[in-house]
Amino acid sequence: MTVAGAETAFQIDAVRFAVGERTLLGPVSFELRRSRVYGLIGHNGSGKSTLVKLLARQQPASSGAITFAKRPLPQWGARELARALAYLPQTTPAATGLTVRELVRLGRYPWHGALGRFSAEDRRHAEEALALTDMDGFADRLVDELSGGERQRAWLAMLVAQNAGVMLLDEPISALDIAHQVEVLGVVRELSRKRDLCVVVVLHDPNMAARYCDELIALKDGKLLTRGAPGEIMRGDVLKGIFGVEMGVFAHPVTGQPVGYVQ
Repeated sequence: MTVAGAETAFQIDAVRFAVGERTLLGPVSFELRRSRVYGLIGHNGSGKSTLVKLLARQQPASSGAITFAKRPLPQWGARELARALAYLPQTTPAATGLTVRELVRLGRYPWHGALGRFSAEDRRHAEEALALTDMDGFADRLVDELSGGERQRAWLAMLVAQNAGVMLLDEPISALDIAHQVEVLGVVRELSRKRDLCVVVVLHDPNMAARYCDELIALKDGKLLTRGAPGEIMRGDVLKGIFGVEMGVFAHPVTGQPVGYVQ
């Protein structure tokens, strides 16, 4: 599925990743476009995190090609790429002793460098990121003192301060309760709309993915199984093919959105 007029973010052509003789992903080929939130779904070991790491250039593909913004991904300089692409891994680094504002300001590092001066423009982007993620009221709190949901929002604010056109999020809600899952994914979707972002997010819960993503991409055993709008993926037969268990689907009584359940 593509969106008329939307700019291509990634073009993935016959990409494969292997460790020794074991293929973890691929070959897979598809396109990702701006102004969309893509949910990567599938069972554990299906290749979701591997794909995100390849897109974030955290590891090189074994074969095939990834083009980012119409340029081969390996041709991007590290600092240039950090200005265009923001990546949040499954496990975030320690932020010991940092306030939320200080953490968010680290997102401006690709723009001014280690010895560069923190400019008025950097300050504006950092404060805007705090406001967009509703973290301005927490700006002077230590990151380590925040709840799980607040901490994830702080890291999201840092990514927003990067002012990148693409956000790659690897299981950003895996350790959160339902209230904080809704909170974080709501922020992600709103940011995509306000900033015209391409967002790729790895999720385990197909219902959360269907609620907050424009398109779902299902991987199985390292292969692209299917992709489509939530209404196309959230069907009993399709979900069974993805997760390997009998599943049913009903319409949410308030929103009408499809909701899947294990039979």
